[in-house]
Amino acid sequence: MLYLASQSPRRRQLLEQIGVNYGTVNVDVPEVRAPGEPPEDYVSRVAREKAGAGLLALSGVKAAIVLGADTEVVLDDDVFGKPRDAAHAAAMLQRLSGRTHRVICAVWCVSAGREEHVLNLSDVTIAPLSREDIAGYVASGEPMGRAGAYAIQGRAAAFISKLRGSYTGVMGLPLFETATLLRRFGISA
Repeated sequence: MLYLASQSPRRRQLLEQIGVNYGTVNVDVPEVRAPGEPPEDYVSRVAREKAGAGLLALSGVKAAIVLGADTEVVLDDDVFGKPRDAAHAAAMLQRLSGRTHRVICAVWCVSAGREEHVLNLSDVTIAPLSREDIAGYVASGEPMGRAGAYAIQGRAAAFISKLRGSYTGVMGLPLFETATLLRRFGISA
């Protein structure tokens, strides 16, 4: 059986969208980038650690397969993560304004005898934002708990002038790549 090592409602929604049956497992993995660690390696490592922690928590469950994912916004080699507060969210959005950034999403599947992963890279261009745009969006509360302080599937969609890559990858789980990975583990989507 498949288990999702995430409490993200977006990842749950996306798995349900493609008809995957799954359970969930709570994991607590520190998301701290090591000095000099390339962004792609960092995101992949965190996703792998989430999946591994989930598998360890399910050690008594026979034939468990655990999916772990991580998504980060990267600009100028800076990994943005989730904003600490409204001021931090506004600062992130100001830096993203009028620029193209990369969204990295890593997905790992692990079982007792196997592990595989996929890495999805998307480039997102945010139109120039006024101070009023940023203040209004931050006041909505939507940026909180979101990598890069925005949700492509929410109000921030009005700010995105170009997307090259995976819409669902920017949301937090690239569905094409995830479905392909799951099929390799015998899970149909």
